[in-house]
Amino acid sequence: MPFLIYRLSRFVRLRLTGWRLPLAVAVFVFGSSWLAMALVEPAGSEIARPGTYWWYFLVTSATVGYGDVFPASIGGRIVGAYVIVGGIVTLTLLFTQLAGALQSIRGRRLRGVVPLDLSDHVVLLGYWPGRTERIVAELTAEGRCQVALCAWDDVPENPLPDRPAVHFVRGDLSHEDVMNRACVRDARTVVIDGRDDNETLAIAVAVDHAHPDVHLVAAVRDLGRRDSLRYVNPGVQVVQWHMPFLLTEEATDPGITQIYNELMSSAGRGNTYSMRVPAGFPHRTFGDCQAHFGRTFGATVLAVRESDDLVVSPPWETPVPEGATLYYVAGQRIDDARLAGRR
Repeated sequence: MPFLIYRLSRFVRLRLTGWRLPLAVAVFVFGSSWLAMALVEPAGSEIARPGTYWWYFLVTSATVGYGDVFPASIGGRIVGAYVIVGGIVTLTLLFTQLAGALQSIRGRRLRGVVPLDLSDHVVLLGYWPGRTERIVAELTAEGRCQVALCAWDDVPENPLPDRPAVHFVRGDLSHEDVMNRACVRDARTVVIDGRDDNETLAIAVAVDHAHPDVHLVAAVRDLGRRDSLRYVNPGVQVVQWHMPFLLTEEATDPGITQIYNELMSSAGRGNTYSMRVPAGFPHRTFGDCQAHFGRTFGATVLAVRESDDLVVSPPWETPVPEGATLYYVAGQRIDDARLAGRR
């Protein structure tokens, strides 16, 4: 007998694992209790009939106990107690297995090995402690979008687990598998923040293969790599690596990088200038200055500085006293003579 018990316990440990164990317990309790109930209940008892006992077993093992069907004999009540204990054991095993499965799924998500189910989201390829947190904070501000954060294998699990809008993928960032798990084919924007410019170029090739029409933004150390990236994807927007704020602005508002480049380029159609408001200048509010510069010179006033206070795009009623500095974008500098209308 001890040998048989040992063999039975070994069989249970080796074969009845996972979801099979609670199922086996439920089947065993059901079969044995039905047989016992048929033996101890009076002949012709309704409870032991096949069409009734499954219902009695279900409500009793679940400890609901509606009372519409119940045993009449003491032996039947003992069998009922056995069913209750068996049901509690089965439910305990079932919930334990369910909790373990949910924990396993959560662990796999934290480790970044589960394919995501996202669309119209932002894919951020590359993780830099501190820097990436700031980028993600800007991207997810005011619930603007979901972010698929993709990191290299040396990042063991999601570095931002407390942000529900951030989903994690881990692996080789230039590999097709990462592109698929991060749902790049359904993304709105892809931001590449690689470890060096060569890796950024390799990742851009993978992204272009997965989604050629995606809005692609890449951070580079050497702006000379812009032509190489545009050979891969003509629409790529290239940002210098030490200006991460431009990554988020371009990802959120496509095309803004071109505006910055135009403003900072001397070859652009409009350059940025400054001028001091001369004595006798009749336009005394920012709105009046904006309207006058626009109508007269085709220029746009960006900001005003009074003393040490610089205000970009202030309200139109903001006063502009003599001696204040105006910053504007125009095709050419507006000197005092042009401002006074003398030429």
